[in-house]
Amino acid sequence: MIEIRLSGSGGQGVITAAIILAEAAIMEKKEAVQSQSYGPEARGGASKAEVIISDKFIYHPKVVNPGIVLALTQQAANNYVSDLKEGGVLIIDEDLVPEPPTGMKVIKVPITRLAVEKLGKELFTNIVALGILVKVTGVVSFETIQKAVAKRVPPATIEKNMEALRIGYEAV
Repeated sequence: MIEIRLSGSGGQGVITAAIILAEAAIMEKKEAVQSQSYGPEARGGASKAEVIISDKFIYHPKVVNPGIVLALTQQAANNYVSDLKEGGVLIIDEDLVPEPPTGMKVIKVPITRLAVEKLGKELFTNIVALGILVKVTGVVSFETIQKAVAKRVPPATIEKNMEALRIGYEAV
């Protein structure tokens, strides 16, 4: 079983990314639970989404000790990393988390910058992050995450989203 927490600010797409990850796990006949919480602000407030993926039935649907935490902002890193499992991994957007927590394994990737420079829009940040998560965790195959993304995004953006996934996957 793996517990994953995606965090950032409202509008960065962490909830959508978590939903897509859970759907990909289900496509691979795994058990998956996804939950989310966000501040009262529509954009800019704290946002967190969690996914539990397992080969067995999931009895407790809440993340207790995530093995992976993705933090797209400094506030998210500060707020959501305290219960990271020993030996767990923190993945940060290195441009937006200038002061990463210490005492843990940290993977630094310029996630938002990659989305803007390679795809022209911040909009693809969450899908770049999803590519990174799939590469780091191996929790689903790259082919399956591609199918899950293609099912969830608007048809006109599928090609760019596939590129965003690949960029994230290759960035680690």
